[in-house]
Amino acid sequence: MAKEMICANCGHKGKDKTVTRGSILIEIILWCAFLVPGLIYSVWRLTTKYTACPECLTANMVQVNSPRGKKLLEEFDLVPKNTTYDAYVTT
Repeated sequence: MAKEMICANCGHKGKDKTVTRGSILIEIILWCAFLVPGLIYSVWRLTTKYTACPECLTANMVQVNSPRGKKLLEEFDLVPKNTTYDAYVTT
């Protein structure tokens, strides 16, 4: 089961997304035209993957059940009024 995350940048709550830098089109062109640059570019793309917010693509995702995640839920007004955090998360 994937843990629910919240973005510290935009407040998006949900699953994170894996982002690969670079372009697949450039990678294909480099592989077709030049073998060594294609290999170098592919290795670079594979080693620079990161998990990010699906909305703003920043790497600022925090687990909702962490202390910082609880503060972010309150900061972005994602916890309903007159509800404790623990009651909100378990429902």
